Amino acid sequence: MLVSTKWLSEYVNIEGILTEDLAERITRSGIEVDAIIDRSQGMSHVVVGHVLECVQHPEADKLRICQVDVGEETTQIICGAANVAEGQKVIVARPGAVLPGNFKIKEAKLRGEASNGMICSLQELAIEGKLVPKAYAEGIYVLPESAVPGENALPLLGLDDTVFEFDLTPNRSDALSMLGVAYEVGAILSNEVVLPEIAYTESSEKAEDYLTLRVDALEANPMYVAKVVKNVKIGESPLWLQNRLMAAGIRPHNNVVDITNYVLMEYGQPLHAFDYDRLETGEIAVRLAEEGEKITTLDDSERILKADQLVITNGQEPVAIAGVMGGLNSEVHEGTTTVVIESAYFAPASIRQTSKEHGLRSDASTRFEKGVDPERVIAAAERAAQLMSELAGGDVLSGSVIIDELDKTPARIIISPDYINNRLGMKISLEEMLSILGRLKINTEAVNGLLVIDAPTRRQDLRIEEDIIEEIARLYGYDHIPVTLPVTESKPGGLTPYQAKRRTVRAFLEGAGLYQALTYSLTSKDQAQKYALETAPLTKLLMPMSEDRSVLRQSLIPHLLEAATYNVARRNDSVALYETGSVFLGETEEGLPKEVEHVAAVITGKWVDHAWQAETKSVDFYVLKGIVEGMMDSLGLVEGLSFEQTVIDGMHPGRTAIILYNEERIGLIGQVHPTEQKKRDLKNTYVMEMNLANVLAIEMDELLYVPVPRFPSSSRDIALVVSRETSAGALEAVIRGAGGELLKEVRLFDLYEGDNVEEGKKSVAFSLTYANPERTLTDEEVVKAHENVLTALTNEAGALLRG
Repeated sequence: MLVSTKWLSEYVNIEGILTEDLAERITRSGIEVDAIIDRSQGMSHVVVGHVLECVQHPEADKLRICQVDVGEETTQIICGAANVAEGQKVIVARPGAVLPGNFKIKEAKLRGEASNGMICSLQELAIEGKLVPKAYAEGIYVLPESAVPGENALPLLGLDDTVFEFDLTPNRSDALSMLGVAYEVGAILSNEVVLPEIAYTESSEKAEDYLTLRVDALEANPMYVAKVVKNVKIGESPLWLQNRLMAAGIRPHNNVVDITNYVLMEYGQPLHAFDYDRLETGEIAVRLAEEGEKITTLDDSERILKADQLVITNGQEPVAIAGVMGGLNSEVHEGTTTVVIESAYFAPASIRQTSKEHGLRSDASTRFEKGVDPERVIAAAERAAQLMSELAGGDVLSGSVIIDELDKTPARIIISPDYINNRLGMKISLEEMLSILGRLKINTEAVNGLLVIDAPTRRQDLRIEEDIIEEIARLYGYDHIPVTLPVTESKPGGLTPYQAKRRTVRAFLEGAGLYQALTYSLTSKDQAQKYALETAPLTKLLMPMSEDRSVLRQSLIPHLLEAATYNVARRNDSVALYETGSVFLGETEEGLPKEVEHVAAVITGKWVDHAWQAETKSVDFYVLKGIVEGMMDSLGLVEGLSFEQTVIDGMHPGRTAIILYNEERIGLIGQVHPTEQKKRDLKNTYVMEMNLANVLAIEMDELLYVPVPRFPSSSRDIALVVSRETSAGALEAVIRGAGGELLKEVRLFDLYEGDNVEEGKKSVAFSLTYANPERTLTDEEVVKAHENVLTALTNEAGALLRG
């Protein structure tokens, strides 16, 4: 739910309180404010312009030279929008303006002609494309004739506003409307709520003379209200109405449809507008559908109905799926002159089932599913009639056509103040409880020491005693609930940061498919320092059981390889093991063995073996490298991680690397030397070992989350010819250094040596992804960033672009 504070201020006084403070107080009272959105985004120098002249650019078919009155002067602006024309009132960003995405407007020349600013579309002011009216979706936005050249365009467009994004729990459907939010904010601030004033002149003709109504499924539709408005003129909604809908996340269409959506957001009561003439029969009949009956809905999709689904018909055929979506055959269109306004109460279970079966979820169905306020059904219809009279020039026929079998009796809850305090562990006075319930507009009387409460119908979530306890607690303030600690002699347990991070490592490795192994700390003299990251004088036992267990180990790998050999010898050909344990590097100052915790892994055999899909994949260097990267990523340390080819005794000379973090060695990774593999009766086997103590001692940056990108990215692939000795990692470093802020991802996807590549050279291909989290990138921006990358690769890495 998006809540415009500018719109909200019409119903409840919020002056004198900062938006951040208001958001905090709303969150503390039980409705979480997920985001605070400043619609102006810090923009300035955005004004109204009047296009006095618009001519074709002599050097460009798609550009036009416009002379624009911006109030204090007439200036020349080059515009590429297809819909720009003489006489329009438009949005102009003057030189010095900074538009969303840090897009700075400067004086410039386009194909030899001066351009002193930019004529803007709504998208360039950070309004999502899906919310822009269709007429302006592909070009600039045209303002009303009443707009004054030179005045600030942001208030005119409703962008001088702050929007709250609510994360509502399922029980708080009352806050799915501006009035519902106003009641909540009014209670928090102890301010009164001002409801819209509904007044209009009725026609002498009666609605009942034009329309008959029948409901054959009263259980699913106990209340239905219809009003008739004649002589409406379909057109664009006034700018203020469009602004409010866009702030609420709804796209404007035309004045009649916009009014129904406006009232939906204002009252939380879904409405639907039918074209009276398209109904043809002058009748509305609500019934359950016939099995297999069909209707084409507003999204131009044919829907096959089931017998338990509620439909609105003209007495003959369906014209809407009740509470979910209208039918195409009764849609309001440009030629509509008479409108039927539908406002109804539909059973939540019926709408929920129908919406689920058709895969249709709309703002209307969401509210019907949760239960709308029975007392607002008529009021919402009257409000829509008033606005159609004012904004569409309609004549509202006298009265309404109503069927009302809905029980509107409020739920009565009787509760003792002592019961409330006992449950909360507090001492709230009766006067304070009455004050809180009064601020919430919950009708309450104190009778014989009890609170007798009639829950308002707008609050469908108030049904039992615990609901009232919650209301009092959240408005009184959860912070005021006394905090006590259990009386105990023992100290609370818990993990140290080191222990917690070690558990993270173990959980990741097990999640990656490795089994934990526990091996001996004792080994032989010839194996003790093999594969060791660091060596020190051996710690020898005074009375060893055997020569094979005579000293303490300085690497975990030898014993993991023994475990792999043991498993393979017993026909367990695919082995993936890890161990976290101590190695012993000399002595401490106290004369004890110095223990340093390491983590190591061994993998051999098949990594993927899906017999039914005929899919197999043997383990390789990159499988284990990916596991290491994932493990470091789980600790938030992947950015400083790198690998450097090396030669280590007992390891394959071309498939071994040291593991670095911020250029410091923390481990090794690679394939066991073929000779060693053969000695141990193993096939291709890969190992890694890292100094876990050093890794877990690294200070982690605070974990930050970023939203899923709202704007599309742009990808470019490059194939480079470089010396065979040049590593892909070095090329990637050059690319990242030159790509700037727009470069979000670099991925190596191909390596080729052979025909058409010079001897001593190789071809390396990367995929580069460019994106801006705040707006859609232009081709020019991507090309510029990409050219910087290509230039850097040529100058710094001696790379040639492969044709």
